[in-house]
Amino acid sequence: MDTSTGMQARTAADRWTALMAARRVPDEILAHAPASPYRQDPERFRPAVEPPDTPSRRAAVAFLGASPDRTVLDVGCGVGAASLALVGEARHVMGVDPASDMLAAFAGACLDRGMPYQGVLGSWPEALADTGTADVVLCHHVGYDTDDLAPFAAGLGAAAHTGVVMEIHTEHPQAWLDPFFERFHGLRRPAPPTAEDAIAVLTELGVAPQVERWTAEARPTEDPDARAARVTRRLCLPPERAGDVAAALAAHDGPTAPPRDRVTLTWRP
Repeated sequence: MDTSTGMQARTAADRWTALMAARRVPDEILAHAPASPYRQDPERFRPAVEPPDTPSRRAAVAFLGASPDRTVLDVGCGVGAASLALVGEARHVMGVDPASDMLAAFAGACLDRGMPYQGVLGSWPEALADTGTADVVLCHHVGYDTDDLAPFAAGLGAAAHTGVVMEIHTEHPQAWLDPFFERFHGLRRPAPPTAEDAIAVLTELGVAPQVERWTAEARPTEDPDARAARVTRRLCLPPERAGDVAAALAAHDGPTAPPRDRVTLTWRP
């Protein structure tokens, strides 16, 4: 099975959409998946008690320093790792996410930290009508979840009074799974979109972002059985194949986790 395709994209936005569409898991594989490969476990994304000093956090703090109300809108907030890194800097955070379990975990994390908050269930940019605007708009690791990056990014700018901080991986964070899709499904996946493709879309919108490339700290070591179970679900395989997946991970001589290379894109609206 081969999903590669010749793409004659006329614009950067068209190219992004075509790249994302070409990498969709085929319906015949999804039809046999016992669970959604796209679901994320909120427990894996709990905000750190001591947030790491990243370029993204520093950029957000700088924007907040020039903001009158110090309000933050976190698009695709998850459990709030981006916005709750600003406890002590932000006065109020609003999180928007399409997953109700993530939004519930976000609310709990805000309450635990004494951070005034509001949660909005919805997708971006459609949720802009419900969120309104904020001084600073954050969007961490959501870009590769949207097929239509141009209206998505335009909505970020439309919601921000002072600045936007967008953090993404250097390439699609699930690209490391490509060899395993080929091994277990015979599926050859095309090249993934990259941060350069995202920057091209922003440029096409008339946005000239500041670009900072950096490497994130390694995540804590994950329990091998839990990791195998998670990757098994990502590969649309039944739970009983977790042993096969664990063996494939152990034998693989390439990446066996998402890359830690990041890009922070910041701009003023």
